[in-house]
Amino acid sequence: MTTKIAFLTASEGIERVELTDPWAAVSDAGHTAELLSPEPGEVQLFDHLDQAETRKVDVVVKDADVADYDALVLPGGVANPDALRMDDAAVAFIKAFVESGKPVAAICHAPWTLVEAGVLDGKRLTSWPSLQTDIRNAGGQWVDEEVVVDGNLITSRNPDDIPAFNKALLESLSG
Repeated sequence: MTTKIAFLTASEGIERVELTDPWAAVSDAGHTAELLSPEPGEVQLFDHLDQAETRKVDVVVKDADVADYDALVLPGGVANPDALRMDDAAVAFIKAFVESGKPVAAICHAPWTLVEAGVLDGKRLTSWPSLQTDIRNAGGQWVDEEVVVDGNLITSRNPDDIPAFNKALLESLSG
C-alpha cells in the first residue's frame, strides 16, 4: 500500500527547509509526497527572505480530495501560511483534513492556517512564538516545546525543530 502525503503551500513565501526536509524524510521512508497549492505551475521557496529554488505543483488544492492522502504537512515561512489562510479552498481542505482524524503536521508559522480553519479549540500546540496570541484566541493552548502531538495535530516551533518534527510525522504514519 502506497502512503501519500500532501504538502500544502501558497505560491510563494515558503521556508525552503520546512518543505524540503520533511519531504525528504517521508520520501526516504518510502512514502509518496505531493505538492498542493491554490495555483498550478510552480511555487517559490525562500531561505528566510532570499529566493531559493522552485518546486512544481502536483495538484491544485481545489481539485484535491482528503480521501486521497494519508497525512498533510503544512510548511511555514511568514508569507506562505498568511496567503494560504486567504484561500477558501485551502482553508476548507485543511479543516476537512483535521476533521478526518488523519495526521496534520504544521511547523513554524503554518499553524496560522489551523487558526483560520477553526480547528484549535481545546488543542495543545506550538508554533513560532509570535502566533501564540492567535492560537490562544482560537481556543488552543500554546506551549514552547520542540514538538507537540495532540491527537492528529503535530506542531513544531521553527527549522531547528525539524528533526523532532520529522520523527513525530513518521511515527504518526507507522501507527
